[in-house]
Amino acid sequence: MINFQFYPKNKQITHDLRSVVDVFKAKITKFESPKFTLESNEVLNHVANDLKNIGYRVETSKKSSDKILVPVLYGLNGQMEQRFDADAYNEEKGIVVEVEAGRAVTNYQFLKDLFEACVMSDVNYLVIAVRNEYRNSRDFEKVITFFNTLYTSNRLQLPLKGVLIIGY
Repeated sequence: MINFQFYPKNKQITHDLRSVVDVFKAKITKFESPKFTLESNEVLNHVANDLKNIGYRVETSKKSSDKILVPVLYGLNGQMEQRFDADAYNEEKGIVVEVEAGRAVTNYQFLKDLFEACVMSDVNYLVIAVRNEYRNSRDFEKVITFFNTLYTSNRLQLPLKGVLIIGY
């Protein structure tokens, strides 16, 4: 089953982000947790073609030539000085997609994803896909509890228009 939560909660999910949810819904039978324990790249492979069909560049392997580089800083003569990798990126819409598996909560990978998206140039939205359940841990619920706290406390202002958490 696909779960999703969009932040901030006082805004409606955009059509473009709903399309990403629909991609995951269409392929869920291939990677649904806890039924499957696929690695994040395997999950990404299942949704890659559908993400490409809706305008995303998608990482196809861990080779440097296949990475999706999103600029952070520009240096001398406008050269990219700092960049971060994304699993998928729609440059036109400013949407970064990160697919996580076991490390999402146990290694706080979702926080690293948030930080990187916040400093990426021209990124408006972050989508983080996490397992609903991992080793008897309710990862999706843990991640949305964190974002509920972040947005409700209003103590930290993010430079993003929104964050979408997808549980698979």
